[in-house]
Amino acid sequence: MDTTARRAALIVTEVLSPAVVVVALPLAVAWHATGYEPLQTLGWGVLVAIFYSVLPMAFLVRGARRGRWEGRWVRDRAHRTVPLLVCLASALAGTAIMLAGGAPTELVALAWALIVTGVACLVITRWWKVSVHATVAGGAVAMISYVYGPWLLLLALLVALVCWARVVVEDHTVAQVLVGALLGPVVGGAVFLALS
Repeated sequence: MDTTARRAALIVTEVLSPAVVVVALPLAVAWHATGYEPLQTLGWGVLVAIFYSVLPMAFLVRGARRGRWEGRWVRDRAHRTVPLLVCLASALAGTAIMLAGGAPTELVALAWALIVTGVACLVITRWWKVSVHATVAGGAVAMISYVYGPWLLLLALLVALVCWARVVVEDHTVAQVLVGALLGPVVGGAVFLALS
């Protein structure tokens, strides 16, 4: 394997990781949902980011440091159940706060889309290793394109880049990234579309 390609793939894996995407996506959706109100965007976007990205990522990193699983991306499929359940519990807590606080409809739709996609990943992971990186990237492109317009489907090039990177770093097969890249838009995108 070319070390330059592998190094580039590792950078893509980090820069376009679910943790990063799930910080940027709620801010983008909140910007639209609040009528481009900066303080509300920041408030709601940060709330979603904390419960859907920051807290789950802290749990993943802590588990990796304690040797519970290999790396913060939990490479071994058999070890993914507990991290996915913790991510879902955190997301449900965040959603409860959003509902109690009267969050905008699009943000609530985003929250449920992420939860349902997480459940789908959990179910699939019981038998097979789907790429969560590709799932989140694909779903994000579908949702952001729905919110801001079809021209943002050009971001699908970033989904392809994520898929390439996950295969190059040997965390996933081509089939696993392709299924993930379709799972995000089909499941998450459909839930978002139905609820927003």
